[in-house]
Amino acid sequence: MSQRPGLLARMDHTGIPLLLARLVLGGLLVYMGVSKIGDPVHFLKLMRQYQALPASPPYFLNAVAVVLPWVETVCGLALILGAAVRGAGLIAAIMLVSFTPLILLRGLELYHQGGVSFCGVNFDCGCGAGPVFLCNKLAENVGLFVLALLALFSRSRRFCLGSRRLPAVSALPAAENEPVPD
Repeated sequence: MSQRPGLLARMDHTGIPLLLARLVLGGLLVYMGVSKIGDPVHFLKLMRQYQALPASPPYFLNAVAVVLPWVETVCGLALILGAAVRGAGLIAAIMLVSFTPLILLRGLELYHQGGVSFCGVNFDCGCGAGPVFLCNKLAENVGLFVLALLALFSRSRRFCLGSRRLPAVSALPAAENEPVPD
């Protein structure tokens, strides 16, 4: 008695959910990474507001401000192309898990300083999109995290580079002189 796969497994098998996740997440990572590459000094100033990294010696903070946008961009390109999808998904998930709490803490700090509602807090989080509303950014990051997890855990590799399937080990000939079955 064979059990029919569930709806999620059947959808994943089509490759469409992974393709959409790759294109949306990859496109946003490339856009945000390139915008930071174009103005690393501005990105460095925004990073300093979070006080998450030591300001002294400045070499570490400067290196992160230069390298991080390139990591985002390369990760996004890998997702768009369908190369190293799981690795790019893992890197994106790690970045989102690291940065989202920092954005929340910065937003809470600004909320306590000003007389606006929590969702009315508007600031440049350093993500590359300019000023954003706190609740919108948090919701966006949660959505992007879900897409990163989909890229990480999807079993499908349709529409990915190098998605040719190799024969199963049991289908390989046992000896050199044994013919390969058709």
